[in-house]
Parts: sequence; C-alpha cells; structure tokens
Amino acid sequence: MEKDLLTLKVVSPEKTIFEGNVRYVEIPGASGLFSVLPGHAPLITSLTEGTLKFKGGDTTHRFGVSGGFVEVNHDTVSICVEHIIEAKD
Repeated sequence: MEKDLLTLKVVSPEKTIFEGNVRYVEIPGASGLFSVLPGHAPLITSLTEGTLKFKGGDTTHRFGVSGGFVEVNHDTVSICVEHIIEAKD
C-alpha cells in the first residue's frame, strides 16, 4: 500500500459497503465531524447521524449514516454502521 493511503472497511449488519484504499475519511463522530488522514493516531469512537465521506481513487463517496462505531489503527479505518444510505449529489 502507498504511504499516503488508508485502508478503509465500511460494514453494516447486512453487508460490506466498501473495502479498499482511500486518501481520507470524514466521519460524524460522537464529539463532532472529524477527518482521518494517513498517520492518524489510534482511536475508537461512536458514530452519530451525519455524512460519511471518503475519496477512493478519483471518486468521492458520500453516505448518510446513523449509529455504530469507528476504529482507527495503523492507517486502517474500520467503520461498523447501524444504518447507511448512499447520498445523492
């Protein structure tokens, strides 16, 4: 994996939504919206209702999410959401 990429996995109770390398992730966390870039410190937090946004390749993905949690560790971001819908531009 390139040094400037994160490994992202987004799962819901029904299926894996996304799994791959991304440049950044914006997450609606319990303490507010935050971004994760390569080299981010490890953390675990809960998700609130909001927009999950990430860029994989040349495509920016947006999903409406509510509930769940996120773990960041060694440039790997694992997100487990209770509810998710793809946002339309």
